[in-house]
Amino acid sequence: MKITFLGTGTSQGIPVIGSNHPVCLSKDEKDKRLRVSVLIELDGYTYLIDCGPDFRQQMLACGCEKIDAILYTHEHSDHVMGLDDIRPFYFKQGNIPIYAHKRVLKSLKKRFDYIFKTENKYPGAPTVSPHIIKNKPFIINNQEIIPINLKHLELQVFGFRCNDFAYLTDMKTINDKEVEKLKNLKVLVVNALRIEAHYSHLNLEEALQFIERINPEKAYLTHISHRMGFHEDVEKILPNNVFLAYDNLQITI
Repeated sequence: MKITFLGTGTSQGIPVIGSNHPVCLSKDEKDKRLRVSVLIELDGYTYLIDCGPDFRQQMLACGCEKIDAILYTHEHSDHVMGLDDIRPFYFKQGNIPIYAHKRVLKSLKKRFDYIFKTENKYPGAPTVSPHIIKNKPFIINNQEIIPINLKHLELQVFGFRCNDFAYLTDMKTINDKEVEKLKNLKVLVVNALRIEAHYSHLNLEEALQFIERINPEKAYLTHISHRMGFHEDVEKILPNNVFLAYDNLQITI
């Protein structure tokens, strides 16, 4: 399994528009973060988790040539607004399967009504095959995907486990039953927004406590804001098995 971190930033990305914050002015490429998303390549199949506003730029950067399925964590704009840019894949492959909570699909149909139309559809628009997912395992290409139910303040969000890899973003809380799904991981990816506490995201301290509780072999932090600090500085204070993810990082499990 190969994982590519397409984006590791929070909803505004880094640099933030018009900001003079030192991290936003950094020349280190690891301090430049597009909106959060990952690509999973497994057994010839390519899964995309979230399709945000930087999707086109991310696909060009990683040289991706096909998307076999898109899995959505939730409906916030930084996770969904790239859907129109799947057009090149649609023209080449046909309908793209998308998997999401029914609430998320409802939101997508409202925002992208022209994509979901079945009559008098504009010929240049892509078409998707929507699949409702619930909090129980489902299968794509003979591969089991296990949803992990999370809370982003009061909003329900899905994380996903695939084999020994789990991806959790926009999490603030998780119950004990869902934690049980995260045993014996080789790699855990989890959000860590900044140093200070936040009402709907884990901060660095909370993320590290959560990682210690799950006890994966390795963990990567994502959904990072400029207020986390410089990548190079933060890396120095992390435990030996915890790393700041950065855009275009690739890992193999």
